[in-house]
Amino acid sequence: MPEDPHGEWTSRLLSLGPGIPPAAAREFVHDLYVHAQSDLDEERAEADFEREE
Repeated sequence: MPEDPHGEWTSRLLSLGPGIPPAAAREFVHDLYVHAQSDLDEERAEADFEREE
């Protein structure tokens, strides 16, 4: 079983307060990662397009 790629960040988020449900923290970290990765992909695509022109 591969190591959880979001486990460390989920743990950090959970340590910020006792009122954060673990499932909500895990979902937040996952969604944040997905959106950040999408933004990076868009930036790379734009840079590749500009280089090709």
